[in-house]
Amino acid sequence: MPIYEYRCLKCGEVFEVIQRFSDKDRTQCKFCKGKVERLISSSSFQTGIFEAR
Repeated sequence: MPIYEYRCLKCGEVFEVIQRFSDKDRTQCKFCKGKVERLISSSSFQTGIFEAR
């Protein structure tokens, strides 16, 4: 399951949530119940392309 990052627009807290693709996006901060936005994170996957020597 993917990990999504959210940032609260009220308190500024950033937190991660493990969600299924079918789950709805979070709408409330888990700390202060303020409105949140989902962040776009860089992938941790590696491409597997290596330089030949």
